[in-house]
Amino acid sequence: MATNQVLAVDLGQSGTRFKQGDLLITSDRGKVAGENPTEALRAAFETVQRFEADVVALSCTGFYGVVSEPQQYLELCREFFGATQVAVIDDGLAGYIGALNGRDGVALSVGGGVVAIGGRQGQYSHRDGLGNTFGDEGSGFWLGKLAITKALAIRQGRGDDTDMVDYFADEIAAYFALEIRNSVDAVNLATRTARKVLDAADAGVSTATAIVDEGAFLLAQTAVAAWYGCGGTRADSPEIVIQGGPVRNGSYSTKIALEINAKLPNAVIAQSAGDNLDGATWIAQNMHDDAPPLLLWSGL
Repeated sequence: MATNQVLAVDLGQSGTRFKQGDLLITSDRGKVAGENPTEALRAAFETVQRFEADVVALSCTGFYGVVSEPQQYLELCREFFGATQVAVIDDGLAGYIGALNGRDGVALSVGGGVVAIGGRQGQYSHRDGLGNTFGDEGSGFWLGKLAITKALAIRQGRGDDTDMVDYFADEIAAYFALEIRNSVDAVNLATRTARKVLDAADAGVSTATAIVDEGAFLLAQTAVAAWYGCGGTRADSPEIVIQGGPVRNGSYSTKIALEINAKLPNAVIAQSAGDNLDGATWIAQNMHDDAPPLLLWSGL
């Protein structure tokens, strides 16, 4: 099938991206907390121009590693785009395929959340991606939440690293300005703080450094578990891609890589070849069979 027949869609928490051939369009409408992917996609579809596509490849956050009921996604894409086939893809798998072009290895994707996908000889594994209440260890949300928690505690005298209170003064003020302190706005505050935590660690703030070190250790565990989960062993030499906003910080990505190599000494840390949209397009063109629970097709 020609590339321009495929419409690739990447539904994330901060927005939705659409790609068809060389055309790339971004909508600010993503999946909000408590919303299911179909609701979020419909809302996002309504914000952009009408595409026409026979095949739509949907990379979606919110599946937690288990895609189900692809028929409803086909009906939605038929309504908006005239689609006759839909690939419904966990965003972790789309990120993995985009990063490695289908080669064996692991893609560790770190944003507001965390997911690692391992692939080996057609077998796939999914690690973390459990959401910010019970998972996403080492993620942007996790970093920011822990830093603000520690800064608030030290401000109350439950700790003595006053540099944390000074460094995160604006975040402390933002916390107290929240009308509801366990709301979506609180989650967004934590996620926005991630970059500042990494900067604080680079600046030598000891509590921030400890948080970043722990995050790197936990992310390495997630990546290694993904490789073992698809049948890999310690003796193998998998390619491992570490990607996403927080790991653009060189210190964080280096620490994660060192922790991975401590557990998988022959692992090769590789550069990503592409993103979720590239992965979704590649899947639409090359993976025509289901790969449950991470990929399901539906067609007329």
